[in-house]
Amino acid sequence: MPCDATDQPSPAALEAMAATLEASGRYRVLRRVEPCVTIAPPPGTPTRLGLLLDLETTGLDPEQDEIIELAMLPFTYGLDGTLYGVGEPFSRLRQPSRSIPPAVTSLTGLTDDMVAGHRIDPEEVARFIAPAALVVAHNARFDRRFAERFCEAFAAKPWACSLAQVDWAAEGFEGTRLGYLAMRCGLFFGGHRALHDCEATLAILARPLPNTGVTGLARLLETARQPSWRIWAVEAPFEAKDRLKARGYRWNGEATAGQPRAWYTDVPEALQQAELSFLWQEVYGREVDLPRQRLTAQERFSERG
Repeated sequence: MPCDATDQPSPAALEAMAATLEASGRYRVLRRVEPCVTIAPPPGTPTRLGLLLDLETTGLDPEQDEIIELAMLPFTYGLDGTLYGVGEPFSRLRQPSRSIPPAVTSLTGLTDDMVAGHRIDPEEVARFIAPAALVVAHNARFDRRFAERFCEAFAAKPWACSLAQVDWAAEGFEGTRLGYLAMRCGLFFGGHRALHDCEATLAILARPLPNTGVTGLARLLETARQPSWRIWAVEAPFEAKDRLKARGYRWNGEATAGQPRAWYTDVPEALQQAELSFLWQEVYGREVDLPRQRLTAQERFSERG
């Protein structure tokens, strides 16, 4: 008898098939990112409200480019990094003042027709983020600068970065791109739309890390709570630039108040002296009094930091 195309295996049957394939050792199965299951925290457990944020923009420059999609996914977490629940998301499109570049449409699928007539109200955004204790983005260095320019309420919030503040390499991951991390965690999702990226990031962070066994969210919170120091290698010899780049230093090409035109790096507080010693010995050849800036989650990844 022909198989009825409308007869679909149950979720349990599909999971059993996936488990059989994986047990063979010849296959790896990717599961679609699903909404996180809500669990009740134990009585007396302190919890906080976090926001996973993702933006789609017309380009990379917050001074010239614009937000075309903004999504935020609220979640409840324990101080130990346990995820307890996920709330209703905020997801809006926005028509920019100029046409969306073809490269952005190719990447995100967003077209001028899709965003035509849409706007995002900064006051609505401010009300939505008001209860949050932390904003998380998978590349907060990018997202925070756009977000603060659009709605100043973001400047008052602590931020964390799931790309930079989890040591993915130490956990055996060979990259930090969201799609790669999802694949390594056995997941897939509709990438490069803001809400999909939020859901995928939270699903990845909720899972135990392969080497340490703690959740990615626990490791992220631990790192975000620690102060770091920005060290400026002012007037470093030109011939040292390749050595600085190889060590992860970035170049700041425009001097501003408190932000010299120089190479800089951010290091944990415990490694500050070791980084200064490297500069003195390997770059300057002597002890130099270098500008330093203490950073916390309140200003880290911001233009103010």
